[in-house]
Amino acid sequence: MTKIFLLTLVAGLLFAGCKKEEPAKKPAAASDAGGNPLTAPVDYLGAVGKAQKSATKTISSAGLQQAIQMFYTQEGRFPRELKELVPGTVGQIPPAPVGMKYDYDPKAGTLKIVPQ
Repeated sequence: MTKIFLLTLVAGLLFAGCKKEEPAKKPAAASDAGGNPLTAPVDYLGAVGKAQKSATKTISSAGLQQAIQMFYTQEGRFPRELKELVPGTVGQIPPAPVGMKYDYDPKAGTLKIVPQ
């Protein structure tokens, strides 16, 4: 009798532990480029181009924003226009990235890079 009880108990534990679980869903890809191996080089080059444009924007605006803050520290006011930063604070104003322009607010001393 105990053998049948133990056998039933073990079988019950096996069935309880073997329930079917749903597979975990994969998170959606950041880019729906399709994942086609034939277009991978083109997708990669497109991503590199976007990253380079973003990095150029960040570097240009960060350097000029720092120059604006340095001008404010020295003069006690923000420059009326970016040309005031030359030649004292910076040697020259770096050109904006291709297709972009600087949008400077002299009252707040903020600089943005916006599309032309």
